[in-house]
Amino acid sequence: MTETLTIRRYGAGDAEVWNRFVAQSRNGTFLLNRGFMEYHAHLFEDHSMIIERGGKVLALLPANLAKKVAGDQGPARQLHAHGGLTYGGLIYGTAMSAALMVEIIAALRQSLRSLGISEVLYKPVPHIFHQAASEEDLYALLQDGARLVRTDLSSALAIGGPVAFSKSKRQGARRAEKAGLSVQRSEDFAAFWQILTARLDEAHDAAPTHSLAEIELLKARFDAEIQLFVAQGDDAVQGGLVVFDCGQVVHVQYMATTEAGRNNAALDLIIEHLVTEVYADRAWLNFGISTTDAGRNLNVGLSRQKEMFGARGILFQHYAWDLS
Repeated sequence: MTETLTIRRYGAGDAEVWNRFVAQSRNGTFLLNRGFMEYHAHLFEDHSMIIERGGKVLALLPANLAKKVAGDQGPARQLHAHGGLTYGGLIYGTAMSAALMVEIIAALRQSLRSLGISEVLYKPVPHIFHQAASEEDLYALLQDGARLVRTDLSSALAIGGPVAFSKSKRQGARRAEKAGLSVQRSEDFAAFWQILTARLDEAHDAAPTHSLAEIELLKARFDAEIQLFVAQGDDAVQGGLVVFDCGQVVHVQYMATTEAGRNNAALDLIIEHLVTEVYADRAWLNFGISTTDAGRNLNVGLSRQKEMFGARGILFQHYAWDLS
């Protein structure tokens, strides 16, 4: 007789088991490691969950709670999977089957309803980050009534694929070389953060998602996965790019230049160097989303810039799962 599924809250003592499972999963990345998830733990009420059978972990759900519980003079709680991450959703291993996932979703519905949770906002890991096809969760959720509520458009370059740099981007990289720029790894996040902060403020009246202290903390925890590359001239850094190395996908988290770097096409040189030298053996270079207003508006200029590097559209989707 098949043992009953057990669904329980994540606790601090589960960190090692959680991180080991993520590392061995077929759809997890280091962003779902507890060391990354918890750098801003003070901003979220964690309600991550572990799904087991017979003491064996079958899946993880990185999640946080929002709103008040029913009876606390507020609406029933809403579960976000996960509100502080680009993506989340159920993380599972190579042995997961479609039938087992359907069973897990049914058990999750029952468990979450018993806690007074009325809705789950679910952000699955986009397919390019999967080590193997991993969309059983979406099938099971959609069969249980989940609906698509938001779609953001990202742009990803298939490294070594059929879509090449545009002529202007190739020319830009050569112009950067003629200006004496070279690409180097750098540990000086403080210097780049000055360039990044100034550029975001000037161009978008915005600030980086991570403070300098936060990115330095994450770099200390994930030294190999978080890398800074800069375009260095004779006298100064003219631009830089921070990447999150997620295995087969290298994600561009930040990029910025000085005025001189923009004139000298510093980013063209850095990106060319990454896809032809540093990460030539990877599958994707992901540039991130080009949409605003919950995905409703496309920043055409930003999207076009990424397309000129050979990147094409990848969807980052959000689903609402009504448990009432």
